[in-house]
Amino acid sequence: MYRKIGISMIFLLLFVVLLVGCGDGNETSDFDGELKLTGSSTLAPTISTIADAFAEEYGTWDQVDESLPEEEISISVATGGSSAGAKAILDGTAHIGMMARNAKDEEMDAMENYQEVKIGIDALLMAVNQENGLGKLKQDLTKEEVRRIFSGEQSLWSEVSGDLPEEEIVLLVRDVGGGAHGVFQDVIMEDEDVTEKAIEVPSMSGLVERLIGNEGAIGYASFGVAEQYRDDLVAFSIDGIEPSEENIISGDYPLSRPLNLVWDGEASTEMQVFIDYIESEAGREIIAEMGFLPME
Repeated sequence: MYRKIGISMIFLLLFVVLLVGCGDGNETSDFDGELKLTGSSTLAPTISTIADAFAEEYGTWDQVDESLPEEEISISVATGGSSAGAKAILDGTAHIGMMARNAKDEEMDAMENYQEVKIGIDALLMAVNQENGLGKLKQDLTKEEVRRIFSGEQSLWSEVSGDLPEEEIVLLVRDVGGGAHGVFQDVIMEDEDVTEKAIEVPSMSGLVERLIGNEGAIGYASFGVAEQYRDDLVAFSIDGIEPSEENIISGDYPLSRPLNLVWDGEASTEMQVFIDYIESEAGREIIAEMGFLPME
């Protein structure tokens, strides 16, 4: 008799444990209270601005979705480049990766269920200081001309044109782990490497500041950042195609690139409500204000 009661109690306890373990089926039960995004330094300021607006509007997670806890909204945004965004997803140190380029095949293959959403479009503009002689000579550069300069084949401005001074060309590029470098390498450099003399700058704003401060420099500027300093820079067409909004959106301009958010598997409720906000009118307005082209 006692043995039968004991077995019954064990089954009852197991049933209770299963009910508690199943809970309400919320996939975010292991969420630690902070939504983490890592990756593109080009995209980070925009996402940070949207995160601030999101937190200010709602305050706590339950005000966005009543199924979420009554906890203060906390969203952290860290940089490191597009490659770091993919790596953070694989390492489990971020919920969402920010990428200013398309994901590589190996990055997608490494995830069990790769997911992405395109939130905007950016472009790289080949640019020089307003006082740079090249900007006064021409408005268009071919890919081959850019490749000769950045490979180091032409290291003096006089080698680019006899009308320019015999002075060293200062090359400014983004860090090799960034999405901008990947786009520039694929579209312009192809199989050739950028010369080791090129100066790697860790952020796009820093690169543009160096362009503005150095008459002898040439580099690529993000469309969003370049728009903020249009009076200080001369931007070139590439192979006759102007970096206009129309050409960037259509994909005709060769150095256009997507702004993507990526993750692995089904998005948690916290992730989804923030992504929805980014894609909302409020989020799209911020993306446009930051100088990028939001998705329609």
